[in-house]
Amino acid sequence: MSDTTYRAMRAEESASVSALVLTAFEKHIAPDYTPQGIEEFRKYADANAILERLAQGYFILVASTNDGLAGMIEMRQSNHVALLFVAEAFHRQGVARALLDHGLAAAREQDPNVERVTVNSTRYGVPAYERLGFRQTGPERAVNGIVFIPMAMQLTTLETE
Repeated sequence: MSDTTYRAMRAEESASVSALVLTAFEKHIAPDYTPQGIEEFRKYADANAILERLAQGYFILVASTNDGLAGMIEMRQSNHVALLFVAEAFHRQGVARALLDHGLAAAREQDPNVERVTVNSTRYGVPAYERLGFRQTGPERAVNGIVFIPMAMQLTTLETE
């Protein structure tokens, strides 16, 4: 998308990022969760929690347009996708792929030797992650009411000169 920019999240955007994540969560993911899981996820996606993780070294990138946020990705330790959400108006337009590509580029800047990236996908997210190159690595699990499917993607090795 030519009018979409991909950049690091600014601290003052944490409330908007949280709202984007929670809107998608409530519609597509919450129905699969127990009340405990819904509460746990809401705490994780809270704007202040996002800011705390940013301060702890997670990196968060956003996709923005003239109309506002189109999506976001949060990565931990250069090898785990903690959150990847795209606003519904931007589904199937390449935003998730671009966010992942930018996230992986940032991950490789932090750790040039990263070979594998993991994600704990929701049931709703599995088809999208499969299109992005992830494969299921274990059975569905539930922890604190949060249901997820572990997935991973092998990265091609960058040639160094």
